[in-house]
Amino acid sequence: MSIHSVKRSQSHLAWDNSIPPILHVASGDTVTFDCLDASNGQIGASSTHAAIGELVFSQLDQVNGPVHVASAEPGDTLQVDVLGIETADWGWTALIPGFGLLSDEYIQPQLKIWTINKEDGYAWFDEDKGIKIPIRPFAGEMGVARGIKGAFSTIPPYNTGGNIDTRHVNVGSTLYLPIEAPGALFSIGDGHAAQGDGEVCGTAIETPIKVAVRLTVLKDKPYVKTPHFRTHVGKESGDEYYCTTGVGPDIREAARDAVRHMIAYLGVEHGLDAAAAYMLCSVTGDLRMHEVVDMPNYVIGMMMPKSVFVK
Repeated sequence: MSIHSVKRSQSHLAWDNSIPPILHVASGDTVTFDCLDASNGQIGASSTHAAIGELVFSQLDQVNGPVHVASAEPGDTLQVDVLGIETADWGWTALIPGFGLLSDEYIQPQLKIWTINKEDGYAWFDEDKGIKIPIRPFAGEMGVARGIKGAFSTIPPYNTGGNIDTRHVNVGSTLYLPIEAPGALFSIGDGHAAQGDGEVCGTAIETPIKVAVRLTVLKDKPYVKTPHFRTHVGKESGDEYYCTTGVGPDIREAARDAVRHMIAYLGVEHGLDAAAAYMLCSVTGDLRMHEVVDMPNYVIGMMMPKSVFVK
């Protein structure tokens, strides 16, 4: 087994199987990646709200790679073992106009800069109010090149992975990706220090990361047609949650209602303004489907772990 490294500068802005690989590795090799945050360095630890209006959107969500894995052929599966992730000592969360589940209701740009206590594994959302977020880092973008020709945005996810923003694919987890292009052409990026299921405001605690993965080609997983993953249940499974719901015939509207109701709850019970509550939902609240069979209505829940409220 060999260990390889990919630098920050070795990145690209589209999933495109014509991009030459920056690295060739054998199946079973480990690769470390040094990744900028999802703003591609446009936001820093000293940035202000003004940075949101100055973002060049065509430069967002870069991924590092691509890495060619020997013996990987269309129809195979790439096993991605997440071995380690280190965040920076800072991060950011933003409300970006036009982006997020409630983007039509939150039209003013907002930026929150976080200080990340890496040694103790937390970041204060609001120390005065006693709201502390546990750090559970992961890479929001992990994927392989699509089989069809062309350049595809890194913003949406695809059946080959990409911007899956799934917080459960963290250290100790394994991601399985269907290979559509020779060599797989794996890339990774979009570091998150913490995120709730759904990432509802459009951003998590975005942060630069250094991440190590082991890439292995599997020839016996024909059922992997979309990203699959194996993960472990963390100690947060014992948390008590407060849950608000949305109920209705439209899943998206029910989800929006669930978030709206949580924002209202956080305002009354914890003294948060609406924009701050929306951000809190995104970095630590879990959006879940609770009922999908009793037609015509669905039930969608926003679950807030009570452990983040330490006062």
